[in-house]
Amino acid sequence: MAHDHGHHHHHGPASRGYGRAFLVGIALNLGFVGVEWTAGVIAQSLALMADATHNLGDVLGLVLAWGASVLARRRPSERYTYGLRGSSILAALANAVILLLVTGGLAWEAMQRFDAPRPVEGGLMMAVAAVGVLVNGVTAWLFMAGGKEDLNLRGAYLHMAADAAVSLGVVVAGGLVMATGWGWLDPAVTLAVVAVIAAGTWGLLRDSLALALQAVPGGIETAEVRAWLAGLPGVAEVHDLHIWGMSTTETALTVHLVFPAGHPGDAFIGGVAHDIGHRFQIHHVTIQVELADGGPCALAPDHVV
Repeated sequence: MAHDHGHHHHHGPASRGYGRAFLVGIALNLGFVGVEWTAGVIAQSLALMADATHNLGDVLGLVLAWGASVLARRRPSERYTYGLRGSSILAALANAVILLLVTGGLAWEAMQRFDAPRPVEGGLMMAVAAVGVLVNGVTAWLFMAGGKEDLNLRGAYLHMAADAAVSLGVVVAGGLVMATGWGWLDPAVTLAVVAVIAAGTWGLLRDSLALALQAVPGGIETAEVRAWLAGLPGVAEVHDLHIWGMSTTETALTVHLVFPAGHPGDAFIGGVAHDIGHRFQIHHVTIQVELADGGPCALAPDHVV
């Protein structure tokens, strides 16, 4: 049995160039949290105080995402042979959990307000919330492009876009309270926005949890990869195929390929690794070549890992 390893590497995490965006986003939102909470107390607005609490949770989320982007650039070590790339997956998962917990708290508080509505200063509520729309909208925009290719940045983007939505809901609630005097609108709008945020966060939770469990990243079909490998010249069998996310942006693959006619050569294996990266966006590829002259591989059955 012969062994060979073909490698093809891609650039690092997309979050690498977003250090300034994280710094600006954290500074803007941390300052706004203090202003909004104070205004919420003065205006007696649950929606404002809830939004401030939500913003504080998102500041923590940004800190986690930024920390993960830094850790993902750490070089491999004797103990962490992949480096700390997986921290970006944990940060995305933590962001989703934090956001769902915070919105759950907002929903509970809003339900309590229905039983005991309080007078709300709609004008102050609207003014502060409008600033929140601007702050959160700008921060979300900073991460929007990177969120298309990095789940960690997507988590940061969703956090800030959700905050902008909450703040916009508070503006609407403030205007309606001023026009009608209906105090129940404050918790009602809070519940509506919570529902929107929870729906948007579910996908992030699902995807990040799957990556944490080493599932095949979204957009990659294992059967398609297996069929392509089986169609390579000289390949008689494909087994022990594994595809998983090393981080929120980098995917790895290991596979055994059986070549009964003999080793195809290092150049061929290198070309296969390169083509896998081009076709399937899998850029850390390890290929083990087997000649089928040493008996069946112990890892050949699909149920064996």
